Amino acid sequence: MISNSLSDKPVGVIGAGNFGTVIANILAINRPVLLYARNGHTVKHINHKRENRHHAIHSNITAVNDLAKIARECDVIFPMVPSAHFRAMMKSLSPFLQPYHILIHGTKGFDVTLPEGETIDSMPVLDRNSVKTMSEVIREESVVVRIGCLAGPNLSKELAQRQPAATVIASHFDEVIQTGKKLLRNDRFQVYENHDIVGVEIAGVLKNIIAIAAGALSGLGYGENAKGLLVSRGAVEMIYLGRALGGDVKAFLGVAGIGDLVTTCNSPLSRNFTVGYRLAKGEKLDDILNDMGEIAEGVNTIQIAKKCADHYKIRALITDRLYKVLFEGMTVEAALDFLMRFPLSADIDFI
Repeated sequence: MISNSLSDKPVGVIGAGNFGTVIANILAINRPVLLYARNGHTVKHINHKRENRHHAIHSNITAVNDLAKIARECDVIFPMVPSAHFRAMMKSLSPFLQPYHILIHGTKGFDVTLPEGETIDSMPVLDRNSVKTMSEVIREESVVVRIGCLAGPNLSKELAQRQPAATVIASHFDEVIQTGKKLLRNDRFQVYENHDIVGVEIAGVLKNIIAIAAGALSGLGYGENAKGLLVSRGAVEMIYLGRALGGDVKAFLGVAGIGDLVTTCNSPLSRNFTVGYRLAKGEKLDDILNDMGEIAEGVNTIQIAKKCADHYKIRALITDRLYKVLFEGMTVEAALDFLMRFPLSADIDFI
């Protein structure tokens, strides 16, 4: 549980995007919050207008542009930064961190470390030595030991409206889980616990792939039978690949796996769903991403997961076809036709 030394300190949130802002508002119900934004103008706007990205800002929140202040005044910090910027953020934050800090991240993406001069495109395959979850990045880049992950069906707009929702706090440490639960839980936000932090992280990452496919199905005009087929086969694919990357099956069957998968595969509020939908309508990937304003983690994840599946010889048909759509010019219609014609027999064979 939260010790007395933590109970009177503010909580830090790093990242003032939609999700970071909403999590800051949830935390502010119970505690003062310091919300870090990279842009000084954003900080001034939040503090003076009490608004950010069309979200009203709780009176308990103060925006700051100083990572040292976050680390100095907050023992518990929630990094909510896209995976592409996460390691750089940790390198900047790390000099100010101490072993007593608790970090609970909410980033659903992978970090890839490559040999000098190489890019993801140039690598024929990727293995687990090159592909890291955000908790592993925190461990590599800082002295922090007590690390957690926040994952689940957490669409920012619905959380901001105080609609009923739930999340999972995953960590190897009970103290991290209980601290996260006490800080986040309220009458509209349930918090579950899981000790398989890597499995929960991987589930949250891989579901973004299936969400893009679900958006593409909707963009093509297909109905609920097709969606049900995709979600069920997508869950199986997540488990196959997730086990190869080090996750346990149970993590994929809970709120952070199936729960998040069902939510993002059925909601136009999901950025990844929107990417798939617009691709199916004939838009170019670059145009979609440039227009969105926030990162859709699933695009990068498809590239990484495809190369991991090839390395571990995992049959990941949905991931493979989406890779061809995004990076090799295959049409969404041709990808769907391939998936429907592929000879499969077993429904469930991982239990």
